[in-house]
Formats: sequence, C-alpha cells, structure tokens
Amino acid sequence: MSRSTSPRSAVVVLAGGSGSRVGADRNKVLLELAGVPILAHSVRNALGTASIRRLVVVHRAEDRQAIETILPAVLGGHDVWLVEGGATRHDSEWAALQVLAPQIEAGEIDAVAIHDAARPLAGAELFDLVLETASRVGAAVPGLAAGRLSHHDGRPVAADLAAVQTPQAFRAADLLAAYRRAAADGFTGTDTAACLEAYADLPIAAVPGDRRNLKVTFPEDLALAERLLASRPGKEQRPLSSPG
Repeated sequence: MSRSTSPRSAVVVLAGGSGSRVGADRNKVLLELAGVPILAHSVRNALGTASIRRLVVVHRAEDRQAIETILPAVLGGHDVWLVEGGATRHDSEWAALQVLAPQIEAGEIDAVAIHDAARPLAGAELFDLVLETASRVGAAVPGLAAGRLSHHDGRPVAADLAAVQTPQAFRAADLLAAYRRAAADGFTGTDTAACLEAYADLPIAAVPGDRRNLKVTFPEDLALAERLLASRPGKEQRPLSSPG
C-alpha cells in the first residue's frame, strides 16, 4: 500500500455495555444524547473517516432489534454488519475480527479501528489520525495526561500516567494474527492493546487524544456530553459520504 494514500479501514464499534452505572434500565448506548441515541452519534463519527470500507457493530443479543431500528437513519449509503458479542470485551473484539477475517486475509483491509460506542464525541478527525498512524507504525492509541491522581489513602500516584481513549487502531493482519494466537492459548486481554503486546511484535504509537472524547459512564457524563455537543454547532449534522 502506498503511504501517500489513506488506509483501507474497518471500524468496529463495541456496543455491548449496560446502563447500570448511568442509572438506566437499558444499554446506555441506546440512551438519547441531544435527541439522538448515543450509538448513532458514535456510528456517524466513525463513518466520517474517509478510509472506511467496513463497519461492524458488536451488540448484546437483547439489543439487536433496537439497534436495527436506530442505525438506518445514520448509515446513509453505507451498510453495517451486526455481530453478537461475547462475555468480555476481548471476546467481542474477537467475534468482530472473525467476520472481518476474509477481507483482511484478501488484503482488502489495511487497518482496523476499535471504538467504544459509549464515547459519542470522538470526531472523525481522531479516527483518521489513529488509522493513518496505525497503517504506518503498526498501532495507534490516543491518550491524555491523566492529571493529578491519588490512591484511596491520599498518596499521589506517578505523575506521568496517561488516560487512554478509543478509537484505537491497529494494522489489520497483525491484529488478526494476534487474536488467533490468543484464542489458541485461551488468553483474554483487558483491551486490544494488551492482546497486541502479548502476541505481536508491533510498535504501539501514542497519539494525542481529545478532552471532549469522554466515555458516558455515570449520569453526570451524559449531561456533560450534552453541553459539549451544544458547543460544537453543526458538527453532528454533517452529511455522510457514500462508501468508497
């Protein structure tokens, strides 16, 4: 692949969470943010990246009908593969990679971005950055300085910690090979980068995250996301391009 062109990418959106900590009786990504489900915001942002060739949404079985109702309004000319997830994040990622495997093996996908649906404010620019970096370097993870943190007893923690965000992107063939090796060993990673560190000799580049790219976990996060979205007029109304 020429490095002067965009990578041909797939985006995996993980939408298999719950609503317990946010105080909801349903999956939090089905809650509305500015009148639009959180999942729809995340999918729209993912589709804004110029290099996308395949979109996969990983979901809980009980949410499939709701997701099938939500997504058509934001897909435009794109299509989506809905994949039932597993018991852990790692299992859900592996389920997505297995459906992408034929295209990855055929050389039709260069990089894969994996994103938490509960981060509805990750703009297309961040997807572009991690995917382009992963295609050059091998992997890209966005992060921010974690700020001043302390242990429960008040002792300060190391000052150089970083808060990691999604989307995280990885060279597709290496990612698939690592997850196959992990499956053979019965390994379950805490996140995608953990599996790459264990099973692939692949550099992982840190790229600048975005402080607006919050993860909706608690009720106050939803309120903050509403305010942040309101401060970016017109961003969520941009037209969706047709698939390349």
